Amino acid sequence: MAKPPVQPLTGQELIAKVNSMKDADKKEKAKACGYFTYTKNGQERVNVVKFQNALIKAIGFDLEGNEEAPSRGRAPTYKVSVHSNGNLLIGAAYTKKMNLKPGDEFDIKISGNTIKLERVEPE
Repeated sequence: MAKPPVQPLTGQELIAKVNSMKDADKKEKAKACGYFTYTKNGQERVNVVKFQNALIKAIGFDLEGNEEAPSRGRAPTYKVSVHSNGNLLIGAAYTKKMNLKPGDEFDIKISGNTIKLERVEPE
């Protein structure tokens, strides 16, 4: 006899439950969060993949690819190097992520070995 399905946790409830079970393994966490079903024979089946996908969605990562991806080039690594000519280039992936437009201006602040760019607001 099949048992009624359990409503699995989602969103912030899911995150809170997982955070409260730090010492449990992923199968135990999935079950505790409601990611299990019963087979026709009444055996319990834990669905770890659905649990992990729900957790990824709850933390705000889009697996469906609905976020606009760069049309070409490499994914941003958040590291840059000084070129042989002494220039420091910030790639299009970063400027696109910040919605920068041609002509946007920045002040360059240098402190120790840190370079900080501060946007100059148009007057």
